[in-house]
Amino acid sequence: MAGTLYILATPIGNLEDMTYRAVRILGEVDLIAAEDTRHSLKLLNHFGISKPLTSYFDHNQQFKGERILQALREERSVALISDAGTPCISDPGFNLVRAAVAEGIQVVPIPGSCAAITALSASGLPSDTFTFAGFPPNRQGKRRAFLSAMASRPGTLLFYEAPHRLEETLRDMREVLGERQVVVARELTKIYEEFIRGTVSEVLATVGRAKVRGEVVILVAPGETVPEETEPLPELLHRLLREEGMTVKDAARKAAEMTGVSKNAAYSEALRVQNDANNA
Repeated sequence: MAGTLYILATPIGNLEDMTYRAVRILGEVDLIAAEDTRHSLKLLNHFGISKPLTSYFDHNQQFKGERILQALREERSVALISDAGTPCISDPGFNLVRAAVAEGIQVVPIPGSCAAITALSASGLPSDTFTFAGFPPNRQGKRRAFLSAMASRPGTLLFYEAPHRLEETLRDMREVLGERQVVVARELTKIYEEFIRGTVSEVLATVGRAKVRGEVVILVAPGETVPEETEPLPELLHRLLREEGMTVKDAARKAAEMTGVSKNAAYSEALRVQNDANNA
């Protein structure tokens, strides 16, 4: 018999969001694997819990993951926690879960706070369909390509972002996704919790007037729905470029108007279609 791996959510700010079950499990397990043991020690001390701690994060996950698995093989129970929120959401915890499942070790989720879902629930944006995309890339070129790939996704888009990159990410969203409605949620569950709502430009103007602190969640409203009868983008661009003789720029602009995709996404696709045709 192996031990049990608990995936245990912790508060994202307000300690009152800790569940009774989470406190009980932390008090019962043999080992707690934490993203930052110093940070987690404050949480444990608050609830009067004294248990062995080990670190588990991006740069030591291979080494520490094997040690945690060995503890589970020895019938010891382990709770995996992150600095805030639900483990395995934008952190390396899924690797440990995958390895445990492969060995037949029982994995039990202990639900609780999650910044993305907390923000979505109070955003006022459609929540029946959504895509959680984590942190956008740091570099502008990769970030714009990343956002372009998100442009046609149905439903609301959810992103995490660091405060010092918030403005540049919003500017790229305006360029790539267009002037959509967005919500920036910051300091969730804390004293200075704030939701900033409006078009991308309106939100940019607001965040530009004050220094934003703490990690934020950016929520982007769905783009315009493309009618089902609309010609697929690659075929449309091929027709505009080859049959109607348009330039890449004009074809992209026309396709964006007809399909509702962003001009940047249409332009990137037009370049690809043009290159494929030239190399054929």
